Amino acid sequence: YTPLAGLLTCIMADNVEGSSGEGGGPSLEEEEEAAGMAGFGVGGLVFNVCLLLLALVGMYRLYRRRRAGSETESKEPELPKMKKRDFSLEQLREYDGIQNPRLLLAVNGKVFDVTKGKKFYGPDGPYGIFAGRDASRGLATFCLDKEALRDEFDDLSDLNAVQMESVREWEMQFLEKYDYIGRLLKPWDEPSEYTDEEDVKEHSKQD
Repeated sequence: YTPLAGLLTCIMADNVEGSSGEGGGPSLEEEEEAAGMAGFGVGGLVFNVCLLLLALVGMYRLYRRRRAGSETESKEPELPKMKKRDFSLEQLREYDGIQNPRLLLAVNGKVFDVTKGKKFYGPDGPYGIFAGRDASRGLATFCLDKEALRDEFDDLSDLNAVQMESVREWEMQFLEKYDYIGRLLKPWDEPSEYTDEEDVKEHSKQD
């Protein structure tokens, strides 16, 4: 047993202790740091879950509110189909959605029931100004002001060819989409007498 052998033995012993110390497990500082990172990860996950739940609750409430509104609208009683008849300007004004829940308007001498288009022609609709009135001039000139309305019969004689063509196009669109009820009477006209058979036949065409 020489001194050199003893020195080698000591060095080897020190290396073994150092290796066992490094590989024997994490230090206290490392354990605390890992625990902190784990806590942060869990906390972040909980926060994200809470945000998701809040978003889902908000979306559900919005859905319920819209559904309740649509159900309220759908619960409004549907008006029966109106029998054919002619109207004077004064008689037509009653059907503006306020005095009477039914909505009528006239285009080019024809009266249409636009009640099913309440979103457009009702009191709060973009074209509500035409309800209960002769809408011919306003539609021809693309004017939604009261200036386009006449308190007396409007023969549209001052409209140009392009505007009159526009009136006829609107008339065709209304014939395709809404129920034709009767004529808008001129001051000297007499109302026509419509039979129930004519009324049924006209409504079957619209359906």
